[in-house]
Amino acid sequence: MAALAALTRSLGQHCVKRSKFSIVSQNIASHNYRFQTLRTLILEPSLSQSVKLHRLSDCDSGIVEVNLDRPEAKNAIGNDMLKGLRCVFEDIGQDSSARVVMISSSVPKVFCAGADLKERKKMTANEVHSYVNYLRSTFSLIEELQIPTIAVIEGAALGGGLEMALSCDLRICGENALLGLPETGLAIIPGAGGTQRLPRLVGKSIAKELIFTGRKIGGRDAMSIGLANYCVPCGEAHLKALEIAREINQKGPIAIRMAKRAINEGIERDMVSALDLEEECYERLLDTKDRLEGLAAFAEKRKPIYNGE
Repeated sequence: MAALAALTRSLGQHCVKRSKFSIVSQNIASHNYRFQTLRTLILEPSLSQSVKLHRLSDCDSGIVEVNLDRPEAKNAIGNDMLKGLRCVFEDIGQDSSARVVMISSSVPKVFCAGADLKERKKMTANEVHSYVNYLRSTFSLIEELQIPTIAVIEGAALGGGLEMALSCDLRICGENALLGLPETGLAIIPGAGGTQRLPRLVGKSIAKELIFTGRKIGGRDAMSIGLANYCVPCGEAHLKALEIAREINQKGPIAIRMAKRAINEGIERDMVSALDLEEECYERLLDTKDRLEGLAAFAEKRKPIYNGE
């Protein structure tokens, strides 16, 4: 617990000392950048050099990308990256302009290799316990964001890397994706939510088989069992995720938040109380300006302009 407290204090000190966002605006041609669109990209520093925050602008304003960039360790999550992830998602959670988040990797052929086992080897049992608890709570923070989250998976998403993807609402895979929870081969279990989120997504029997054996599956198999929403040709997962993010970004932002809450909380309830929750979420939309804008746009046969009010 002392190690966890020290880690938390360190995070808080870094967050307070962090300088305000610097903004770099530039036009990016589609053939030279994987976003494959022409628009302004706003780059922002994070606590960690291995976690980059990108806020898209122009017609894509509201879409936020968290980019993993630790090539020397295949995006393995060490203490530095973990602090960065925590700070970035806390920032996003407090940003009323953010409407959808994409988590992607700038490292070829890997999404995230999981926990940094080289660092872990040097930890005491208490330090490992504190690290895993902090990792679990960070993934819960991602899961509890009010806005949709999309994991963009090209290459390996193993152990904690897959657990991070499981904390997202949607997962888009390239055909080269390799997903698995190999922890039992190290005489441990997935400890950052994998034993709970995977069975809720693919069913208890399939989750048991994958966790018991540590078997890795490709993108096509992941889609066939419901682990991935889409599997696209190699190199196209980011483009597909951006397409979906844009579709979400055009919808009423308050409605999207209420829909996410109704689904996430309702699935854990019995049908009667779940329908009560749906009614509560629906009622919160009745007096919004966005709802009136949607009706007006429909009547006038134009695209609605939603401001989240």
